[in-house]
Amino acid sequence: MTISQLPPREKQLISNIKKATNRGNIDNISRTIFYALFFKRHKEIRWALLASIVSRNAGWNMTDLESNWFRELLSLKFRSRVFLTYERANWCIFSDAYPQLLLYEYSKKWNRPLFHLLDYFHVSTFMKKEWERFWECPEIERLCTALIINEQHVIQKPVIEHPQIKKHVFQSLVYITEEHLHFSYVLFPTREGKLYGFYVKNFTDVKERIELGKKLAWLLYDSDDTFSIRKFGLQIEHTGSRKDYERYLPWTIGKKTPFLRTTFPIVGHKRENTIDWFHEGMEMKPFFKDIKKPKDIDITSWYKKKMSQLEFAVKTENRLLPDGVIK
Repeated sequence: MTISQLPPREKQLISNIKKATNRGNIDNISRTIFYALFFKRHKEIRWALLASIVSRNAGWNMTDLESNWFRELLSLKFRSRVFLTYERANWCIFSDAYPQLLLYEYSKKWNRPLFHLLDYFHVSTFMKKEWERFWECPEIERLCTALIINEQHVIQKPVIEHPQIKKHVFQSLVYITEEHLHFSYVLFPTREGKLYGFYVKNFTDVKERIELGKKLAWLLYDSDDTFSIRKFGLQIEHTGSRKDYERYLPWTIGKKTPFLRTTFPIVGHKRENTIDWFHEGMEMKPFFKDIKKPKDIDITSWYKKKMSQLEFAVKTENRLLPDGVIK
């Protein structure tokens, strides 16, 4: 059915959702806020808060690029490429996921499922079935996992496997070295000065990212520290600067990260790939398997050690490289 054949009320709803999605998809700050606000309205949609806190991490990774350490360590050209990679992935996920969230919200308001309208937002048939299933049988954890599975497949081809990004970012010496030295991580801070999270292993592998997402969901909702982690995610303003949580740490860090909106411009995007990543015959059951309960989730000491190693690397690089930056 074409959009012109829909009832007027549904056509207007599609238009309203597109406008709301555009308002929320301005930059990393707006996305983080919109996810959190949605979670406050619908706490059964666990993925929304998870997405908000992971979005915070994307913002921190962005402003790292303009920190005093990274400006000395990396060339402007490389930093710009990495920023656009984070920004593109962030944008793609929001443009796909937020219409799903709003259609669920309006389904509750109208007291009937509206998931047939997901087709008009190019949402995967996989998620359409999952939302229909959730409406009939609200399995909260399964829907959260389904959204994790979907979002990681959504960014796989247009971002992770994009020829230019793959060549200049994920196959770069800097990225390979960073992954080897375990500098990539997702942090869930608390106001008590504790840091929880996991190291990001094989980030380009969609299966690894899905497993990471499932572990982060466990950490956010099922670990012993869920309350303090969620309190930070819902109460602390997101500026994009790591000062948001570093001010609570019992030590100081030499790396200074700026506020995101005073550092980066608004980037315009266009969703080019609207081909459904899911096709009949794809084996999805393994993605829904329960994870093993993670150990060593408190990475406060690990983070402190890594910051010391990074500071040492910056100082050493400045002495060894004549022009001061890695291309």
